[in-house]
Amino acid sequence: MVIFAALNLSLKMKNISIILNIVLLVAVGVLYFLHFSGSSGSSSTGFSSSGSIDSKIAFVRTDSLMKNYEYVKTGQKQFQDKGEKLNSEYRNRAMGLQGEIDNYQRSRGNLTISQDRALAEDLTKKQQNLQMYQQSLQQDMMEEEAKMTQEIYDRLTSFLKKYSDEKGIEVIIKFDPSSDMLYGTPGLDVTQDVVAGLNSEYTNEKAGVTPKADSTKTK
Repeated sequence: MVIFAALNLSLKMKNISIILNIVLLVAVGVLYFLHFSGSSGSSSTGFSSSGSIDSKIAFVRTDSLMKNYEYVKTGQKQFQDKGEKLNSEYRNRAMGLQGEIDNYQRSRGNLTISQDRALAEDLTKKQQNLQMYQQSLQQDMMEEEAKMTQEIYDRLTSFLKKYSDEKGIEVIIKFDPSSDMLYGTPGLDVTQDVVAGLNSEYTNEKAGVTPKADSTKTK
């Protein structure tokens, strides 16, 4: 009987993970490298978080913003749940294939050459399909991550444009370990104000409440 010695038909279970830990990292980490900018449509009137400083420049601590923005928390939880579900589906498929491989290897002594060849080819094809499935899951998660990141960025920039217009701020700078900004006086820190505004918008959105136009416009 011909033995297909060169055919590697084994799956090491310790290696069947889809390696989703790569894409299950904080999805919005890339936002820390993006600058948030705003436009001004009114005179400078200061902003509520400072109270004592009238400035056209402010900064946002993006690490704190991402940590406390409820929309980000919800998105991260959904992203992680989806990753865990896909990982479970992949592992189930891999374990099923491993069972088929084990059965094949145990029964090879009772197979004819043609049966051995047919089963080996079938299992090889299934292994290739499993690898393609793994790659498709990884691609799906990376696309999901990119979509989530873009949605968060769009929400932030949209809010900050309105916020800067209402407060008379011309420039909003990010402040995190990756930024060039080394120091900013606490009076220029609008992080809490921005987080409160973002969360208020998100709460209204979930409740189906449409904010009134110019409801907080500075006169």
